[in-house]
Amino acid sequence: MAVQVNHDAYTDEYLRAILTSVKTIAVVGVSANTSRPSNTVFGYLQKAGYTMIGVNPGLAGKTLLGAPCYADLSSIPQPVDMIDIFRNSDAAAEIVDAALALDVPPAVIWMQLTVRNDAAAARAEAAGVKVVMNRCPKIEHGRLTGTIGFMGVNSRVLSARPLRPIAR
Repeated sequence: MAVQVNHDAYTDEYLRAILTSVKTIAVVGVSANTSRPSNTVFGYLQKAGYTMIGVNPGLAGKTLLGAPCYADLSSIPQPVDMIDIFRNSDAAAEIVDAALALDVPPAVIWMQLTVRNDAAAARAEAAGVKVVMNRCPKIEHGRLTGTIGFMGVNSRVLSARPLRPIAR
């Protein structure tokens, strides 16, 4: 039975459990344009120690920051732990369905800031996949590790530590 999650208020424990358990992240809608948030998030998570995979038809067969890019989720030749969706809320439904159709579905589907699709989330959770909506893994990682404080975000953690993987 799927665990009920309050998608309006995630606990730090829920987010920390996700960020400590995943190792490979596919970013759907990643951009090679360095001024785009998807590119920034991709690079940040890569520097934080995650294995990153780009998903964008325009980047298929290329690399982004040394990481492979594919046209769609079904083209990725390995299982991924988490899918980070950088598309709009309507497109999220199709992406969630594609993720659930994979031979090995991801453990987590993460929808970026402003992206929320409750029906797609319910389908994923019914399949045993954890879901986060309307949040950014870069922001949550930085907040939970105290490394985002330099940006003026109150993480409730004081630290002068450089970027590092979240404690696993």
